[in-house]
Amino acid sequence: MCTVSFVNNNGKIIITSNRDEKVLRPVAIEPMAYWIQNKKVIFPKDNKAGGTWYAIDEHSNVLVLLNGAEEKHTLKAGYRKSRGLIVLDLIGSNSPLEAWQNIDLEQIEPFTLVLFENQKLYQLRWNEVVKSSLALDVNQSYIWSSSTLYSKDIREKRAHWFHTFLDTKPGVSEEELFNFHRYTEADNTEHGLVINRNEILKTLSITQTVIEKNKVSIHYNDLIAEKDFSNVFLSL
Repeated sequence: MCTVSFVNNNGKIIITSNRDEKVLRPVAIEPMAYWIQNKKVIFPKDNKAGGTWYAIDEHSNVLVLLNGAEEKHTLKAGYRKSRGLIVLDLIGSNSPLEAWQNIDLEQIEPFTLVLFENQKLYQLRWNEVVKSSLALDVNQSYIWSSSTLYSKDIREKRAHWFHTFLDTKPGVSEEELFNFHRYTEADNTEHGLVINRNEILKTLSITQTVIEKNKVSIHYNDLIAEKDFSNVFLSL
């Protein structure tokens, strides 16, 4: 939920996400299939609020959450609903993009969503004042870093690492992208792709989806328990 990348490798879509969280948060449940509003959705489940930061539906639409909008916001005493539950509200609808236009986000903490729906890519944002929707070029590569944990300068530096890496890998594979998310700037525990800030805030897991035609592969790596989970299904 704090670092997300999107790559289209000659029609193979690869979406990878690192989840940075406080280590005191209950351990997440590995990705499983759930029924959300009569639609089958696969996601790792947050054991605290019951939501998720990464979800894939039966039509191979993918929705990934990052905390914060354009810049770091000031925390309020309380919010109406978890952002992870907003993810489930959207992915469980007939069209997450259409649901985004109508969803009420008053008293919801700011966030950014990366949405891949019907072979199109969008950036969706809520900054506590307005919602924004940005259509992106699905043939380009992108990386996002959470504004709540990474300053603008650091976000730009991480983007530079990403594009420099891709320049050396013109036909990058999902394994190479996973390793980028796992090992880039490994000694930089504050701002590398896997962080450990004073044993309080860590990168807890990496989730990756690979979509190739109607085949969807999901790989989830729990960095704390050192366990891997994989799933493959054919989209409808």
